[in-house]
Amino acid sequence: MTCGNCARKVTDALRKVEGVATVQVDVPGNTATITLSTGTSPSPQTLINAVVEAGFGAKPVGANRAARFAIGSWEFNVTVGLVALVPMMAAEWVFGLGTNPTYHWVAFVLALLVQGTAGWQFYKGAWRGLKQGKSDMDTLVSLGSSAAFAFSVWGLFSGQTMHLYFMDAAAIVTLVSLGHLMESRASANAEKSLHALLKLAPQTARRKKLNGTEEEVPVSALHPGDLVVLRPGDRIAVDGTVAGGDSSVDESMLTGESLPVEKSIGQPLYGGTLNQSARLLMRVTAVGEKSALARIIQLVREAQQSRASIQRLGDQVSNVFVPIVVVIAVATALWWGLAPASAQAVNTVLGGWLWHSMGPTSGWAAAIYHAAAVLIIACPCAMGLATPIAIMAGTNAAARRGILVRDGAALEKSGLINTVLFDKTGTLTLGKPSLLATEFMPPKGVEVETLRAIASTMASRSTHPLSQPLIDPKLKEIEISGGGEVRGSGLTGDWHNLGATHAVRLGSIRWAVAVPLSEPAQAFIDYWTARAASVVALSVDGRAAGLFILRDDAKPGAAATVALLIKEGYDVHMVTGDQEQTARAVGAQLGIPQNFVRAGTRPDEKSALVRELQESGQRVAFVGDGINDAPALEQADLGIAILKASDVARESADLILLNSDIETIPVALNLARASLRTIKQNLFWAFFYNAVGVPLAACGLMSPMLGAAAMGLSDLLVVGNSLLLFRMGTVKKAQVLASNAETCTLKQT
Repeated sequence: MTCGNCARKVTDALRKVEGVATVQVDVPGNTATITLSTGTSPSPQTLINAVVEAGFGAKPVGANRAARFAIGSWEFNVTVGLVALVPMMAAEWVFGLGTNPTYHWVAFVLALLVQGTAGWQFYKGAWRGLKQGKSDMDTLVSLGSSAAFAFSVWGLFSGQTMHLYFMDAAAIVTLVSLGHLMESRASANAEKSLHALLKLAPQTARRKKLNGTEEEVPVSALHPGDLVVLRPGDRIAVDGTVAGGDSSVDESMLTGESLPVEKSIGQPLYGGTLNQSARLLMRVTAVGEKSALARIIQLVREAQQSRASIQRLGDQVSNVFVPIVVVIAVATALWWGLAPASAQAVNTVLGGWLWHSMGPTSGWAAAIYHAAAVLIIACPCAMGLATPIAIMAGTNAAARRGILVRDGAALEKSGLINTVLFDKTGTLTLGKPSLLATEFMPPKGVEVETLRAIASTMASRSTHPLSQPLIDPKLKEIEISGGGEVRGSGLTGDWHNLGATHAVRLGSIRWAVAVPLSEPAQAFIDYWTARAASVVALSVDGRAAGLFILRDDAKPGAAATVALLIKEGYDVHMVTGDQEQTARAVGAQLGIPQNFVRAGTRPDEKSALVRELQESGQRVAFVGDGINDAPALEQADLGIAILKASDVARESADLILLNSDIETIPVALNLARASLRTIKQNLFWAFFYNAVGVPLAACGLMSPMLGAAAMGLSDLLVVGNSLLLFRMGTVKKAQVLASNAETCTLKQT
């Protein structure tokens, strides 16, 4: 495939196959990824036949690919073209043999060689499009080159002594091929980071056998449950958990975090990461496509191959562009052929302002020459590349910084965000609260230790961060029946005591307690909430029986991240199910405006808040990590989850941060803005190039050879502009770290 039009042909052909749900075509990678509908299974050969009928070749991924320097490859086309073109340029430009009859025959042979070899790919593509009732870039190149070559053949065999255009015909094919070659090599640079990921996981591992000996085996031979020995300096082959030993592991390739992570028994290990300091014994938990590295690579590939909505503009224009250009070329030929005086007059006027034409100035020679220039300069390849190459570069650049982008649409949405809404617990805070104080108001006949045991028993049923500090394994477990977890509120159950059943709740005060609190209890709560602490209440039959004071400290870089986002023009909000006073204290600590802090919210209220902001004209990004954040992540224009988030949260998110470091959020948003800006720049230059080049060619100020060179340069400009995205992100990250260092210094002081 050579351009966006090729991709559309392949996509349309595959979508017609029964059972195909979605098709994602990657032009630079020359691949098509197909998702099948549930319960259907068209054979690979059926899919291949559909591609072949559209005029392309296809084979399953993994099949042996042709040699790089094969006939029909861009390398071959450029080599053959230059071998023929350089002598012709020397003959005409250095030795002045342009009108020499003997040279005409030599030029004919050389140009015929180029047309029959390097040009064959364009003719084949044009014929393929003609059979499909469509036209594309290959159509324009074939028409332009053939027009120059055919006119020159007529002049040669009719004995004309005028200048012929064999060199121009060969130059068109050669320079367009050169543009494609440069484009493909530049595009390949955009996949280097992905290929680096693929090479991270080693091909072998040291498996420990039942008798205690070790054996070197291929990674493909490992299965979940196997024990693998990791020596210091070994790169981990598959996912697993530590079954023995303690060591530090470099996980920077997954998370972007440069500091090593300490690992002990039971903690997870990921394929591709590096064991650094000591010997570890790992129990395998996931291999192949189920590993974290494989899932990340697949997600990046899917994002690269996806289409943003802005791409529809380029697609729509490209669909009608070629027929319009052909009409303009025909009109140009008729103008120069039937009214040469008029055409020459316009050419002379414009030449006085710009530059003078070096082509024929009258007659049908000029008509064919300038029509060919129109066809060549208008090739829409840059339009087709404008969006996908920017998406590829943007998603790869994000992956290198520990940010996974779900698809191109997510990247586009990220660039439009003006409001960032944070969940508090586990997102802005560490998610590891500690128990600071307790206050009990036991019902008659109930001991404080019993209330502690009830709270511990109920908390053990939840994975919520606020429940963990309440679990005390030393306490006797109390029998609690029924109930369960109410998302975003707390836990319910029935406690059976002395023949009576009591409804017990453990969670937020507003939800758990139905009877007004006593003055001492309220004063106790006010004291701690003013100090950014959270209160968890235990109620028995609606009455407060125990109050647990928990404090979850803010993440070290949270305040600096919020400050940077505000400085860059974002409105930063915080939402939490915590009490009003606690939420406001945390918000003040982080620098979030008080009117942007929303407390006491349930999961459905979080999504309602997002909707409220959207209805006021805001484009909202929601950052969260829990199950209760899933509705808000879905409702938001952009959902951002961290890797340690719940599965539900990750599935609802558009961006996934591969670590818990929210300092990468400004990086992600700035990279997305840059990607969207790059897409718009690419489309602008692609349109601008044609808007200027086509009229100039029609008026005789652009030769076919110059048009071919300009077309290739326009492709290279689009690709090069997109690859600049790899340089984005590091500056903003450094700014956050610098701000964080200053914050830490102030705290120490």
